[in-house]
Amino acid sequence: MATPISIEDYLAALPEEQRAALEQLRETIRAAAPRATEKISYAMPAFEQDGRFLVSYAAFKGHCSLYPASTAVMEALGAELQLVKKIVRVRLEENAARRPSG
Repeated sequence: MATPISIEDYLAALPEEQRAALEQLRETIRAAAPRATEKISYAMPAFEQDGRFLVSYAAFKGHCSLYPASTAVMEALGAELQLVKKIVRVRLEENAARRPSG
C-alpha cells in the first residue's frame, strides 16, 4: 500500500472485512475522545488531542492492530491485560480446530 494521504484513502484501500473492523474502531475512538483530531502518522491512521498523540491503528495481511504507544497505558491496565492471554488461548483453540485430522 502506498503511503496514504488521508484516513479515507487508507481505509478505501483495505479489503471490506478489515475496512469494516477499522471503521468500527475509528468510531469507538471518536466516541471516547470527541475532541481528538485525525491524521496519518507513520503511514497509519492516528488520533491526537491538544497536539499530543493518543493512539494509532493499522491493517496488515492477517490482522489489525491498535497502538497506544505508551508504557503508562500498559501499566495502568495491569490485570486487564489478562485479556491478551484469553485472546491467545481462543486463537490457539481456533487454529487447533483448523488442523487437518490424521
